[in-house]
Amino acid sequence: MLGAGLIVAGMVLAGCSGDPDANTNGEGKLEPAQIQKDAQKAAKAASAVRLAGTVVSKDGTYRLDMRLKASGGTGSVTTKGSTFRLLRVGDHLFLKADASWWKDKGGKGGTDTAAAKALGGKYVRVPKGDASYEQLSGFTDKDVLLDGVLTLHGSLGKGDHGETEGIRTIEIKGDDGAGGILDVSLEDTPVPIRLQRAGGAGTLTFTEWNKSFSLEEPAKGDMVDYGQQLPTS
Repeated sequence: MLGAGLIVAGMVLAGCSGDPDANTNGEGKLEPAQIQKDAQKAAKAASAVRLAGTVVSKDGTYRLDMRLKASGGTGSVTTKGSTFRLLRVGDHLFLKADASWWKDKGGKGGTDTAAAKALGGKYVRVPKGDASYEQLSGFTDKDVLLDGVLTLHGSLGKGDHGETEGIRTIEIKGDDGAGGILDVSLEDTPVPIRLQRAGGAGTLTFTEWNKSFSLEEPAKGDMVDYGQQLPTS
């Protein structure tokens, strides 16, 4: 009887020792390259995601809060102290900003006050042939954004188990963090949860995976025609 008691006690103590991979999807036991591959695959397969945070590039610093899926995206972009909203439904891209944004950004010398007032708070269709279309539509494209940020650089290593955005995660690092740090979910599908980009180029969080949201073109009363080439941001 004593022996059985010791066995049970040993089992309890083993459970209390805290296996960080207990009751997880098992990603924490894999090599970092496989974890990265699984995270990229899960992200690509997801029907929707919310991406928020900061991206620092040669063109400037952008604060993003975007909801994305295959058919388009919607959300806000802040750069150089000003914020505008983007909405893409299929190939149709719309930009919405206040009058001060248009006055400051609307082409050489800015948009005149009357035109800026008319454009402010309205959705403006960005023509597909416009110079701004490719740059702006990239912020609304799930695959373009995720492909651009989910690769770590340098030799991959495994970091700590932890909790990110309330979700159990495993950390993988490029060049011990210098090449970026990615926290991957240990719950259910191994989707990315947070990315610290290489070289201090911003931090992004990924939430609302596979959470559906509606995408509809603006009502006619909410749209105006800019009538000339849109400003670049």
